[in-house]
Amino acid sequence: MTLFVGVYPPADAIADLSALVARLAIGRPTLPGQSLRLAPSGRWHLTLAFLGEVPDDRLDDAVAAVRRAGEGAGSTVLRIAGGGRFGRGRFTTVWAGVTGEAGGLADAVRVGLRKARLPFDRKPFKPHLTLARPGDRLTPAEVAADLAALRAYEGPQWTAGAVRLVRSTLGPQPYHAPVLDVELR
Repeated sequence: MTLFVGVYPPADAIADLSALVARLAIGRPTLPGQSLRLAPSGRWHLTLAFLGEVPDDRLDDAVAAVRRAGEGAGSTVLRIAGGGRFGRGRFTTVWAGVTGEAGGLADAVRVGLRKARLPFDRKPFKPHLTLARPGDRLTPAEVAADLAALRAYEGPQWTAGAVRLVRSTLGPQPYHAPVLDVELR
């Protein structure tokens, strides 16, 4: 099973960002077969650690590690602000940035996973919400305009009240299934 640990913004932060995205090229309706692969707002999340494929018999270890990390971490004040892109051309991914103390929360989760000897992606932490994967289906000018609007964006501040261990299923109809929510104190 594919697992990750994330933080989901509250409804008011999602609504504020959704209002901006609706005005961007990535948020416009497209013709059939021309999808810009806009992630549904209900799946917008800040990934603290991506575990990737974890054997079923290690799920209890992942649950325990995330529970310990979450219970040891305090609540964290965050804000969706700024944005950018990963990749170019057909590999373009557009994201919104997250500011605040997310790095400390990601570190706590990653230390817990490391202690449990669970695999996770060790790339440097870049706090963001993936919005869309338009690839090369937008013109360079459209991408530039979207990025300029995202860079100027500053959403409402919010407190991350929980971390979530999530099972992710990819494919034509990808979905996220919560495995565990751990309240931050």
